[in-house]
Amino acid sequence: METMQVALWVIAALVVLALLFDFMNGFHDAANSIATVVSTGVLRPTQAVLFAAFFNFVAIFVFHLSVAATVGKGIAQPGVVDVHVVFGALTGAITWNVITWYYGIPSSSSHALIGGIVGAVLAKAGASALIGTGILRTVTFIFVSPALGFTLGSLMMVLVAWVCRRTPPSKVDRWFRRLQLVSAGAYSLGHGGNDAQKTIGIIWMLLISTGYAASADKAPPTWVIVSCYAAIGIGTMFGGWRIVKTMGQKITKLKPVGGFCAETGGAMTLFLATAIGVPVSTTHTITGAIVGVGSVQRASAVRWGVAGNIVWAWVLTIPASAFVAGVAYWISLQLF
Repeated sequence: METMQVALWVIAALVVLALLFDFMNGFHDAANSIATVVSTGVLRPTQAVLFAAFFNFVAIFVFHLSVAATVGKGIAQPGVVDVHVVFGALTGAITWNVITWYYGIPSSSSHALIGGIVGAVLAKAGASALIGTGILRTVTFIFVSPALGFTLGSLMMVLVAWVCRRTPPSKVDRWFRRLQLVSAGAYSLGHGGNDAQKTIGIIWMLLISTGYAASADKAPPTWVIVSCYAAIGIGTMFGGWRIVKTMGQKITKLKPVGGFCAETGGAMTLFLATAIGVPVSTTHTITGAIVGVGSVQRASAVRWGVAGNIVWAWVLTIPASAFVAGVAYWISLQLF
């Protein structure tokens, strides 16, 4: 009985740690949802975070749990995962999130979590315990999501420029100040739908590994779903102001029409990825879309040095979080 109580406390602690990661995900990635709408002056920061948090949570009613299934069942063999692996994965992801938040670098919480899972599983059982197809899809979208965001953002900008070619700039600005509320809401919906499910997936993985859920289940318990969407929404409400400045102003200067095009291109990418169950980076997606919008105006409108620093953070995310996760897994084994 005492052993069972200890096990329950360990599981509860890991669930809290996962929800902390989810909160930090919202806090860290709030910039992705609100940077353009704040930098264009359409909403004040406080209004923007409340607006984004609302749509983060509403996503619970819109999307199927395809991404959660990929994270929970499609990255590592279920028999390999245990509490030590989950602890290592979460520690690796949270550590990388804190480092990149501190330095104002818009990195990927999603890939930090995937890197954490990979690192902890490698430390325990080696590469044979990983599911290659799930990892390949995720890694592929490291390149596909910003490229698709770039392409869709660029095309939206070209289309809008053609449609509004005879419209006075002041009128265009007035229209798109209103329309940007629609695009920002859509992007926040996609952000909540894709990112909350990653935490749902790792809690689901934990419950399966400890026998509190079956691998044949089509969905995790309802309390897991609701708590994860609530955690990411609350995290978004607190905002990640260091990264807002990088995303909204340092890459390129945005007007409401540019913000609308970037958010719409990003939202379309996130909706597609969530529908097919791929855990993508909202950071990669919106950065690609912003760069695409800026480059349509003129190549010099994009600060390529800042964009290059962001790309380096993308490259380092998975290996860095995997390394920390492997170390955390080993420490967990020694302590428990």
